[in-house]
Parts: sequence; structure tokens; C-alpha cells
Amino acid sequence: MAGAIGLTRADLDEELPVMYGSTGIWTLLVPVKRLESFRRMSPRNGAFPAVLTSMPRACVHPFCLETYDPSAQMHGRHFSSPYSGTVEDPVTGTASGVMGAYYASYIRTPDAWPLSLVVEQGHEMGREGNVHVEVHQAGDQLDVTIAGTGVYVRESLVRVEIGR
Repeated sequence: MAGAIGLTRADLDEELPVMYGSTGIWTLLVPVKRLESFRRMSPRNGAFPAVLTSMPRACVHPFCLETYDPSAQMHGRHFSSPYSGTVEDPVTGTASGVMGAYYASYIRTPDAWPLSLVVEQGHEMGREGNVHVEVHQAGDQLDVTIAGTGVYVRESLVRVEIGR
């Protein structure tokens, strides 16, 4: 996976699990050690299906715990599935929701619920933004909500094929 996003295995944080998650779109979360590695990333989205054999249509979302903004807890990039028609999303709410549940499960279980955190993204594209994530414990499961503001960029016609 590291090679498919332009990194080496040494760039990955092997103390945290690589894991799939979904809040509507399957995403592979890939922990990275250092923020400086994000500038070197160069995704080869076409290579993702061969690497993601169990979920070849998933997106790839590398993240780290170093951030540009001191009020953020996580930094990420979102590389789209080659089936989506895009290469990279500047700010991704669905992946940020997955990151919130991941954070609560593997990085820091909160002393009190809800857990509130900020996920930053888009700096490497010059389109930075923040997603505010709130994680609530509901019995055995975690419920996640996200919030943020958006800016209209352009209108686009997207063709969606189901069942392929």
C-alpha cells in the first residue's frame, strides 16, 4: 500500500492498525508517522484494486497525529477509488467520520463522552479545511456525527453504475 501512495513502508506507523471503515463509502485508513510525509505522497489510484484485494473499490485515506493546526487532532489526505472518476478529495466528511471512531477505539478512549475532535485535510492541495467530528458511545457501538462548512466549487455531472 505504501508504494501505491508514493511512500515507503518506513513512513507508515506500524504501532497503529491499518483498517477499513465506512460511513457510507469504504475507506482504508493508513496511519503515517510524520506530517512531512504527506507532501511526498503521489497516489497511483489505478494500483489500488490490486493492493486492496478484499475491497478493490475502496478509497485510501492516509492520516497522522501531527497537524498544521494546533486545534486539530488528526491530519489526512483522501485518495479516491479509481472507479470514482477523481484522484483526490480536498476534505472528506465520510472518511473523517471513520477517523473519529478509529481515534476513539485505537488512539484515545475518552474519559467522558462525547469525544470531540478536529480532522484537517487539503493542505497539500492548497484547499485546506477542517471537519468537526463528535463520537458518542451508544452501548457497544460508536455513533459519529460530523460538521463543517463547505464552499461551492463547480457543478458536475456524475455517472454512477451500480452492480459492477
